[in-house]
Order: sequence, then C-alpha cells, then structure tokens
Amino acid sequence: MIRTAECVSPMHPDKICDRISDGILDAALKEDPQTRGAIEVMGGHGIVTVTGEVTTQAYVNVRDIVNRIVIQKIGVQSNIVRQSPEISRGVDTGGAGDQGIMVGYACNENEAMIPQELYLARSLCRHIFEDYPYDGKTQITLGDNREITALVASFQNTDKEVLTDLTKEWAKENRLELPKKRLYFNPAGDWEVGGFEADTGLTGRKLIIDNYGPRIPIGGGAYSGKDATKVDRSAAYMARKIAVDYLKNKGAGEVLVYLAYAIGVVEPVMAIAKIDGKDEKVSGYDLSPQGIIEFLGLDKPIFEDTAEWGHYGNGFAWEA
Repeated sequence: MIRTAECVSPMHPDKICDRISDGILDAALKEDPQTRGAIEVMGGHGIVTVTGEVTTQAYVNVRDIVNRIVIQKIGVQSNIVRQSPEISRGVDTGGAGDQGIMVGYACNENEAMIPQELYLARSLCRHIFEDYPYDGKTQITLGDNREITALVASFQNTDKEVLTDLTKEWAKENRLELPKKRLYFNPAGDWEVGGFEADTGLTGRKLIIDNYGPRIPIGGGAYSGKDATKVDRSAAYMARKIAVDYLKNKGAGEVLVYLAYAIGVVEPVMAIAKIDGKDEKVSGYDLSPQGIIEFLGLDKPIFEDTAEWGHYGNGFAWEA
C-alpha cells in the first residue's frame, strides 16, 4: 500500500489562524476556566479578522495575541459575540455542545502511535523549521515496505541546496534511506514571500494534518478556538485516549475508536472501538462532556501548543 501525508510549519497561514484562535481561547481560560468559545480567524494581506462566540468573565486583548503570533504589523478586525442562549441551554445541563462523530486512532508504527507517513512528514518539517522558522510544507510517500519513495519540502527563505542538506542530515539522524529520484525541494522555485503576505489562512483548514493524515477517517469537526464543551474537540481527544489505552493494554497493532453525540445530550449515542479490525463496545470510561473535561484537564489554557504541530503524537494528556 502506497501512503502519503503532509505537514505544514506553524508559520503557514492556516496554522497561524489556528494558533490565534487557540491563543485567544487560552487567554480566556487562564482567567476563567468556565469560558465557552468558538473562535474563528481569517488572515491575509495585512488584515486579520477574528469572529465567533465567546462567553467568559475574562478580559482578552485580541490585538496583542494576534501581534504576538503573526510577528508583523497587521490590521485586526474583531467581531466576537456571546454564545447563543439556545446552544448554551443544552450545555448548561451537562450536554454536548454539538452533535457529531469523533474518531480516535492509535497504531504501533512508531513511538508517537500515529501513521508512519505523517510521523515522518512532521519530523522532517520540524527539523527544517528549527533552522528556518518560516512558512513551509513537507510531504512524504511510503511504498509497500514503508520505504520513502518520494519526498517534498518547500520552505520560505530557504534554497534548494540548504533543503537538500537538511533533509540528508535528518535522514542520517533517523537512519532512513532516501530515494535516488523523486526528491523535490522548492519544486516551483525558491521563494521569499510567504505567510500572510503570500496567501490567506483560515482556522480549521488543516484538519487532516491536525488529525492522523489522509489514511485515517475523521469526524470532520475543527478543534482550534473551541472550548471543551464542544465534543468535536474534547470527545476526539477522549477517543484518542481510549485508542492509546486499548493499543497498549490489548497488545493491538491498530485501534480505531468512534464516538458520536447529540447536542444537549450527556451520553454518546455511539461508542465503538475497532481493535485490529474487530468491533468492541467501549466501556469503563466516563464519556459525558464534563467527565471528559475533568479527566483530561481540558478547562486549562493548554490549547495553543496543540495548534502548532498537530493534536496527536506530541505527548498531550490524552496520550499518556
């Protein structure tokens, strides 16, 4: 089976928007753990627009957060309102903040327990970003024997020769064999204009990278900017926790966990684990939204870090 996955750096326009959304959420949670938020950001070409719903007792300086993350002079438009009372009444009784399906996954392909193609694409992207902290992307294709058959790296302010050397260095450190052909470094040419100067970004537009890469299905809900009463975030983290537990405790090779909720309802309408292809009901966990929040500590300002390099495989509480 041929498998491909990509990763983007934290300075990619979409990731900048994710980071702003979660930066605002964290700032509110720091003062008020009961904050409810659903914050969306669009940015590009000199303007960042922040919109959405936030109900909190905290004061958050949106402009300061934007300027810290963007690291360039930019205009900020903010249009944030309180959460709809019709959504709020379902959450007030402990119910889910939305309906939806959440997918958790874990495998034994590497220490991060994520698909190997995503693991390698992220690892290479991080390696390059350490020296060149700019807008950039990597992509890796694995062949039938999990060998690298194609590799792509495109980074702002970084020429092909440097990318070649950094990739060879990374491969040597990780004892990986690079293909003789199909190595693409800045294939459209070296570039200096990136980030919000080159392109627009939007919160929640890198869902596959945030999750497990294109090999694994996702429920479809974005994470960034949402507090944990929104089960498309909290229940997805819980599904990952269950998948990791089952992988370790049952000696499995691959685990998929599916949780589904109805808005305003406390318990999930579905909780199934697929362990090495065999279905099993999930049991032994409190899957209510409040139970998940308490178990994983999701009322704390921990989310901006998740927006940088993906929500799984980075040692967060839902993977311990």
